[in-house]
Amino acid sequence: MRTWTRAVPAAMGALALALALTGCNDLGSGKNRGGSGSQASGSGTNADEKKTFRLGEEGPEQESDMQKSSGAKYTVTPTEVRTGTKADMDNSGLRKDKEDGPQIPVYVWSTLTHKSGPAMEVGDMDDDLVIRADSGLRTRALLVMLGAAKWPNCPEPDTEKKLSPGQSEKICTAFLIPEGQKPTAVEVTRGFHNEPLEWPVAG
Repeated sequence: MRTWTRAVPAAMGALALALALTGCNDLGSGKNRGGSGSQASGSGTNADEKKTFRLGEEGPEQESDMQKSSGAKYTVTPTEVRTGTKADMDNSGLRKDKEDGPQIPVYVWSTLTHKSGPAMEVGDMDDDLVIRADSGLRTRALLVMLGAAKWPNCPEPDTEKKLSPGQSEKICTAFLIPEGQKPTAVEVTRGFHNEPLEWPVAG
């Protein structure tokens, strides 16, 4: 199922409205997309294909399924994961609905590398990043719809920046998980027909 988590402005002087998409049965679809990744056409996953990596290890090439960058190939390399604090949440400019319960941010640093084909926007390359918590909860990146959320040492990436073959961009992405839980892996979803790639988080 899909659960929409809403955030309301913490103060009139720091307006921010955010949506976080969580759940475990629909994350393969990407944001408003029917599939993504190098095998999203439904050809299936090779049983011998490597799907688990160490943080800092580059994942396999993915192929864009966006019309404007059709045929472009890129890689995602999660490099660091850090769990934020309640103070980070309190100072972010966001206030969660009471029904969602207390939440804390998780920061994921990644390197996106354009390998070949037409130029791609950064926001299309990190679109399939997911954090898996120790409860089994899987959540996509926080999506700020109005205003901006502020996180320590995790600047908002320029999602509209275009990368050409050979270019890379280092970004930080913020996720929200329930307070008391811990991130166990970074995942890259690859449509309904392929298992996600994963980078386990130590500790």
